[in-house]
Amino acid sequence: MTIATPVREPQALNKLMFVKLMPLLIIAYILSFLDRTNIALAKHHLDVDLGISAAAYGLGAGLFFLTYALSEIPSNLIMHKVGARFWIARIMVTWGLISAAMAFVQGETSFYVLRLLLGIAEAGLFPGVMLYLTYWFNREQRARATGYFLLGVCFANIIGGPVGAALMRMDGLLGWHGWQWMFLLEGLPAVAFAWVVWRKLPDRPSKAPWLSAEEARGIEQRIALETEEGAGEGGHSLKNWLTPQILLAIFVYFCHQITIYTVIFFLPSIIGKYGELSTMSVGLLTSLPWIAAALGAVLIPRFATTPGRCRRLLVTGLLTMALGLGIASVSGPVFSLLGFCLSAVMFFVVQSIIFLYPASRLKGVALAGGLGFVNACGLLGGFVGPSVMGVIEMSTGNAMNGLKVIALVLVVAALAALRLRQGQEAPQTSNDVGNPQASTK
Repeated sequence: MTIATPVREPQALNKLMFVKLMPLLIIAYILSFLDRTNIALAKHHLDVDLGISAAAYGLGAGLFFLTYALSEIPSNLIMHKVGARFWIARIMVTWGLISAAMAFVQGETSFYVLRLLLGIAEAGLFPGVMLYLTYWFNREQRARATGYFLLGVCFANIIGGPVGAALMRMDGLLGWHGWQWMFLLEGLPAVAFAWVVWRKLPDRPSKAPWLSAEEARGIEQRIALETEEGAGEGGHSLKNWLTPQILLAIFVYFCHQITIYTVIFFLPSIIGKYGELSTMSVGLLTSLPWIAAALGAVLIPRFATTPGRCRRLLVTGLLTMALGLGIASVSGPVFSLLGFCLSAVMFFVVQSIIFLYPASRLKGVALAGGLGFVNACGLLGGFVGPSVMGVIEMSTGNAMNGLKVIALVLVVAALAALRLRQGQEAPQTSNDVGNPQASTK
């Protein structure tokens, strides 16, 4: 006689999904960001050893995002077809190998080429995970799940500085520069972890061995009903990518990404100018804003449970980011670093909420491609930010001037965010502008 497995309560199921899925996704994103951004620590050494100037560095840092953006939509459509387990593992293998190949850069041309290839290889990871989370978590849980996933960026930047600095102390070993060892030894772990993803990450609830058939069916049915409610008529049409609300979400995300990648690629060099600091000291100080970002990502997105709360948190987050960068741009070393920390608290609160808007308006293939489209367009900010900062630093001799411009951009983004509405909300009226609490059902 077969004894039926008791169906767990929704709260217990949510906890189980967080425990089973999020560690794998967070580790993948940690490795992704280590390999995407470790050139920030190598910036000075690339100049000294290879003659790559600040402007060339800024261009190379940004070129990653051009091919990344162009490859996002096809990558997400492929993942929707072949499954997350295979596709995320493939992404990790290719980006790990190309990141390790950065150790063999010889000058500006090879630097540009490998950054372009790295963008193609890594494309699809973030929007792919955003799509993947829609298979498992409802709207109330999704901002929290996204916030946890974005801890990968925080942890990568917390450990990236000290670990990268330690690896660069291998300078001279076997005739290699320290930055070459850093690229090689931070790239290969992604290839190894791809095997873990392949073995442990289920494509959907129905494929999870730790869920009963009834539990998996219940999760998928709840998600399907919620998707139908939000996506509305014509949800499968790709023309929905170009609706005013999704374009508005893209604009806000674009401004956000300008900020994120400017801080990622230029914070170590800004801190390096605070005084006579060792590479390890710069790495440790660079980690402080990312500790603040991790705290924000864990503690705040859980409150984004209704459309009204989402909008208030989004606007508050953008304004807080602007204030922090404004403080950093006009202050001495101590208050400047505090300003970066204040801004960083809201980095991933904002990002975890932004993707709720397109996810609430699309479904099926349109959702898969649409999330890639939103991320691709928004990530062009990752090209604009570092490139403009590099030019400003070259022309004025002071990177802080660029931070003032970005702070103003964030204020504009906050004003735009007031008009964002999720798919299940009532249509916006003129009274909703300036009243973020409207339409909170």
